[in-house]
Amino acid sequence: MQRELRDLRQLLETGLAGMTWNDKRLREPLKAKVLEELSALDIAPDVAMALAALAPRRTALDNPSHIPLALLAKHLPVVEDLSGISSGVIALVGPTGAGKTTTIAKLAARWCMRHGSQDLALVSTDSYRIGARDQLLTYARILGAPMHAANSGRDLARVLERLKSKKLILIDTAGMGPRDVRLSEQLAALQLGAARARVLLALPAQGEGHALEEIVQAFAPLTPVACILTKVDEAASLGAVISTTLRHRLKIAYVCDGQRVPEDLHAAHQRRVWLLRTALRLKEQRAPARDEAYYVRNFGGTPAHA
Repeated sequence: MQRELRDLRQLLETGLAGMTWNDKRLREPLKAKVLEELSALDIAPDVAMALAALAPRRTALDNPSHIPLALLAKHLPVVEDLSGISSGVIALVGPTGAGKTTTIAKLAARWCMRHGSQDLALVSTDSYRIGARDQLLTYARILGAPMHAANSGRDLARVLERLKSKKLILIDTAGMGPRDVRLSEQLAALQLGAARARVLLALPAQGEGHALEEIVQAFAPLTPVACILTKVDEAASLGAVISTTLRHRLKIAYVCDGQRVPEDLHAAHQRRVWLLRTALRLKEQRAPARDEAYYVRNFGGTPAHA
């Protein structure tokens, strides 16, 4: 009896959601179209709903399909002025395989091209991965900059004290997944040894939505000032990473789309349109399957007039 009642309730809720979605299409066709277009870009339902709420009720545009991209372009969180995170102590954090060390090299090379290497120093706190420090040391030697190692928060504090005359200190941290039991220890060491550092989060663009969500939440205690989208060239869709930055209002400082140092590091505010065009191109190559049930399930819960 209970199972029958549960099935009946689910049937009624599904039917009501379907009616609500159809009502939304009739009452607010433009918003419904925005939801469909954003969903095709693989934008998460909650983010799509928030953006669609900002869409106009009517438009004089000949091609209203441009509205979703216009909304994304307007609200995509990017760092407009990089001067605040281009000097001082910068720590790059993120999960294993996010490309942190290569990104550090790109940032360092970018600095050297503009200012030379004498006011630059690299620091590694990665004592876990075999060869991690060797890779950073190789980059440091190429750039002509010193590289220092720190195995604890206290070590890091002592190293930063010795380097306080440097204008840019880049800290390469150990890559750990959000569920790694050692992550809290690493976060605590960074907070102890580099309390004045500005933290950038390396966010792998090819990650799935739930994985990116876990990454942002895991590194939230460090209060990142911005993120760097890495491995954009490896992504099959950019919807998940765009959704994550919008959901958390996490500003994008840089975009990385390859291994070349430093050519494949780009200021996000200069690549905003390019990023969205890339998302559109990926959608056209491999649009996610979205049937009527998807729209009913995700957008049929709120009446159109609410």
